[in-house]
Amino acid sequence: MSFGTRAFLVLMLAALVPLGVLAVGIRREMAALVRREHDARAGAAAEAIRGGLARENTEIGARLRRIATDLAEDTRFRLAVEGRDASARAWLLDYASAAMRTAGLDLLQVQDAGATILTSGHFRNAYDRAGIPAAAALAADGGLLLHVRTPEGTLLALARVVPFRSGGAEFTVIGGVALDSARLARMSPEADLEARLSTDGSASGGPVAAAATLRLVDATGTRPVSDSAQLRLIRRSDRLGDLQRRLDRWFLVVMAGTAALALLLAGWMAARISAPIRELSEKTAALDLERLDQDFASERSDEIGTLSNLLDAMTRRLRASTARLRDAERRATVGDLSRQVNHDIRNGLAPIRHVVRHLSEVAEREPANLAQIFSERRGTLESSVTYLESLAANYAKLAPGAGRGATDAGVLVSEIARSLTSERVAVEAVADPDTPRAAADAVTLRRIVENLVTNGVESIEHGNGKVSISAGRAPDGKLRITIADTGRGMTRAELERAFDDFHTTKPAGTGLGLSVVRRLVTDLGGSVQVATEPGAGSRFTVELPALDTASGA
Repeated sequence: MSFGTRAFLVLMLAALVPLGVLAVGIRREMAALVRREHDARAGAAAEAIRGGLARENTEIGARLRRIATDLAEDTRFRLAVEGRDASARAWLLDYASAAMRTAGLDLLQVQDAGATILTSGHFRNAYDRAGIPAAAALAADGGLLLHVRTPEGTLLALARVVPFRSGGAEFTVIGGVALDSARLARMSPEADLEARLSTDGSASGGPVAAAATLRLVDATGTRPVSDSAQLRLIRRSDRLGDLQRRLDRWFLVVMAGTAALALLLAGWMAARISAPIRELSEKTAALDLERLDQDFASERSDEIGTLSNLLDAMTRRLRASTARLRDAERRATVGDLSRQVNHDIRNGLAPIRHVVRHLSEVAEREPANLAQIFSERRGTLESSVTYLESLAANYAKLAPGAGRGATDAGVLVSEIARSLTSERVAVEAVADPDTPRAAADAVTLRRIVENLVTNGVESIEHGNGKVSISAGRAPDGKLRITIADTGRGMTRAELERAFDDFHTTKPAGTGLGLSVVRRLVTDLGGSVQVATEPGAGSRFTVELPALDTASGA
C-alpha cells in the first residue's frame, strides 16, 4: 500500500469515524431518553388505571353495602326467603333489577349461604341457579372480575361481594359495573396508551408498556371457575422507533455528504503529499555508488523541502566518502590476504619446527642416532617444504582457492599425524582400507586437515592429550575425515562464531583457521559438521566428494 493511499485512508477515517461515533452516541442517548419518558408515562398510566379501579371498587362496595343494609332490614326479603309470602317472593324476583338500575350498576345478584341465586338484576331468569361460591368470591379481597351471562350474551364486570345477615341466615350480595374498553380508556390519561383486558391468556398486539394480573371468576358455564385476567397497557404508536428511523435517515444523509466531501479533500491532500514523495523516491532509486549525480536541492520550506535538502547533503557526503571507501577496501583486502598468508605459512612451518626441535633434542641426548632420526624425519621436512612452495605458487596467482585433483587421503592424514605429534600431544591417524581418493589437490586437502588438527592440538591447554584423525568412506560414497581432540571444547556462544573470519579465542591466534576450512570445503562441494562440549573436546567431520563418485556425479 502506497503512502498516498494510506494518507487518503487516514484522512477519510479521521473525518468519518468521529461523525459515526457522534451519530451512534446521539442515537443511543435519544433512544434512552425517549424510552425513559415512555416508561415513566406508562408507569403513571398504570398507576392511574389502578387508582381508577380502586375508586370504582370502593364506590361499588359502598353501593352494595347500602343494598345489603336495606335487604337485612326489609321484612319482605325475610318472608320471601322463608317462603311464607308469595307476593314477597315475586317482589324478590324483581328486586335486583330495580336496585341495579337505582344504584347505577350493570350486575347485581343476591345469593344465600348455599350459593343459590335468589334474585338477579342482569339476568332475571337466573334465580334458583348455582351462583358464585362464597369462598371463591370472598377470597378476592373484596374485588374481582366477574364474567357472567346476560340475555344479550356475556358481561365482564368489576364486582364486589358484600355479605350480610337476615333472620339469622347468611346471604351475599354481588354487584359491579361493566369493565369495557370505554371505561378503561377513561381511566388512562395517555392518548397513545390503550388498556386491554385479556381473559383467555392470549397476547394482545403491540408493545406492552405495563401489565397487571386481576382475579377472575368465570360464571358463564354451569359451574363458576376461578381464573385470572391480564390487564395490559399497549402502545398505540412506536414513537421510539419513529424517532430512531428519522434520526437514522438524517445521519445517513449527513454521513453521505461528509463522505463525499472527505473523499474529495482526502484525494486532493493525498495527491499533494504523495507527488513530491514519489519524485524523491524515483531520484533515490537511481542512486548508486557508481552514480551519485542526482540533485535533491529544493526551495520548498516545508518538511518535504527539508527532506530533499537532507538527501542532497547526504549525496554530497557520499561522493566525498566513495573514494575513501574504495581506498579502505583495498587496504582491507591487502590486510586480509596478509593475515591469511601468515596463517597458512605458520601452519606449514609447524611440522618443520617440530622436526627441528626433535633433531635438536636428539643431537643433545643421542648424537649417534642423529643421522638415523634425520633420515626418518627427512620426508616430513620435504613434504612441508613442498607444501610451502605450493602455497607460494597459489598466492602468486592472488587466488588461493580450492584446487581439484586426486589425493590419497589415507597417506595424507598419516603424514600430518607424524608431522604434528609432539611430546605433550599425540596425533594418531587411522585410515580404512576402503578410503576413497579425494577429488581435491593435496595442498587444499592438507590445508583443511592440518588447520583442524592444529586447532585440536592448541585446544589441549594443560597436561597430555590426544588428537585422532580417521579417514574412510561415508554411506553415500563420499570421503569422510573425522578429527577429534580431548581439548577444552567450545561453548554454544563460541561455536556460533567459530567459523567467522578473524574470530579467535587464542592470544596469538589469527582467527582464520576454521574460516579457511569452511571456505575450502565449500569450494570443493563438501560439508563440515562440529560436535563439541565444554571440557569434553570437539569432533569435526568433513565430507568431500570422492574421486570415484565425483566423475559420476
